[in-house]
Amino acid sequence: MKHSKGFRSRSRHKLRGGRFSIAEALKKLSDGARVVVRLNPSVHSGMPHPKYHGQQGIVEGRRGRAYLVSINDGNKNKTLLARPEHLVKVKEQVKK
Repeated sequence: MKHSKGFRSRSRHKLRGGRFSIAEALKKLSDGARVVVRLNPSVHSGMPHPKYHGQQGIVEGRRGRAYLVSINDGNKNKTLLARPEHLVKVKEQVKK
């Protein structure tokens, strides 16, 4: 039997948990902000491919309700379109 090749295939552990919050959908991210792609499985729209779950990137701009996020995939720069429900802002560490 052929393997399934759907968008969410082989992502059982990545797409676990998560609950929709209106605050998550309405959060604002500024250009240049560092973010981590954290997929929220309860929101299907604006979800990047599960391959990019956990990757860190920089917000480049906005397109509609979604954000353009620049990430490195190996040696190649890629731009993802992701809605704010799937992005978590990285907290800056203070150097001592």
